[in-house]
Amino acid sequence: MPTAMPDTATIRPRMAHVIELVPDALKAMLALSKAAEHAELPKTTSYLVDLRASQINGCSYCSDMHSRELKDAGESDVRIWTVAAWRQAPYFTESERAALALTEALTRVADRPDPVPDEIWDEAARHYDETALAALIIEIAVINVWNRFNVATGQPAGSV
Repeated sequence: MPTAMPDTATIRPRMAHVIELVPDALKAMLALSKAAEHAELPKTTSYLVDLRASQINGCSYCSDMHSRELKDAGESDVRIWTVAAWRQAPYFTESERAALALTEALTRVADRPDPVPDEIWDEAARHYDETALAALIIEIAVINVWNRFNVATGQPAGSV
């Protein structure tokens, strides 16, 4: 028997958001994100990376937000729906696949002895020059920090 969905009005964060309590953290995060934007990493790639890391980390707030960003950017529902299964879905370019593989590796650094195998690195480097690759790494790091802020404090989708 399926369990009932929780009443979303009863889902409450554990505490105020980290950036509300420590405003300088927001300034630092925005500065880091802005630095990555100047490297001309495609915005769609950034959104895909953000969504995939958020799915892995179980961050409902960011999963919701980045799905909506992709939709607002004109992405098809099928691409958004299949980000979690990108390896088996034919809807992603080779460069997007390389970015998603790197995202998974950097998000799950403790899951294997060689967190970023040469195969994953070399494929990403084949599609992105060093500046864009640096921006991609920053994008992955930033979304992982946001996910940790939100998951630790229990920020539900649609909050803040």
